[in-house]
Amino acid sequence: MAGHSKWANIQHRKGRQDAIRSKLFSKLSKEITVAAKMGDPDPEKNPRLRLAVKEAKSNSVPKDVIDRAIKKSQGGDAENYDEIRYEGYGPNGIAIIVEAMTDNRNRTASNVRSTFTKNGGDLGQTGSVSFMFDRVGEIKYGADVGDADTVMMAAIEAGADDVESDEDGHWIYCADTDLNDVSSALEAELGESETAKLIWKPQAPSEVTDLETAQKLMKLIETLEDDDDVQNVTGNFDISDEVAAQL
Repeated sequence: MAGHSKWANIQHRKGRQDAIRSKLFSKLSKEITVAAKMGDPDPEKNPRLRLAVKEAKSNSVPKDVIDRAIKKSQGGDAENYDEIRYEGYGPNGIAIIVEAMTDNRNRTASNVRSTFTKNGGDLGQTGSVSFMFDRVGEIKYGADVGDADTVMMAAIEAGADDVESDEDGHWIYCADTDLNDVSSALEAELGESETAKLIWKPQAPSEVTDLETAQKLMKLIETLEDDDDVQNVTGNFDISDEVAAQL
């Protein structure tokens, strides 16, 4: 969509970077621990862990923090986390998916429901909005890796399904089950990517063209992301350039 990096840019302008970075490190470390506990602690033998470590490195998580998260997974006192998906609607019926890792389902469900309610949204049942999204692998390269045609050809050879390019970079999409293989094939051709992760890709994003709705939506998403149990928040929206400039 047109706003690949727009949401991140809005968050950057709003500041709070130290708090955001601290929470991000914590969430990425949790994913590493869970991935390592579920499989092999060697990233080369554990595709999920390999992708988790890659995502952490792309967000400048220090190596010692990554190593500590892997080591924690092998200890007898490592927490047991349940992975849960919540689905609901934000202001103006914007579909939202919330992915969480929690050691207390009741606490997380209560917090997520309350956040939706207090911010003009409504928490729905599992499956109520996920049909509006595709579960895919997303691999991001910077614009300097090559032009759109070069990246497209490399993506086709690697087994990807789609590529979107603009002045900010290239986004390559593949089946969720193929992410590790496609990412590895692209690295051999284009070098290491900036990120490689599973996402919920909106099938038909709703454009947000009024400032009030955008502000309410941002407040809802930011409050959800502030929850320590929440790993990812995805919505089927695209904020117009005119409105984004006012946020």
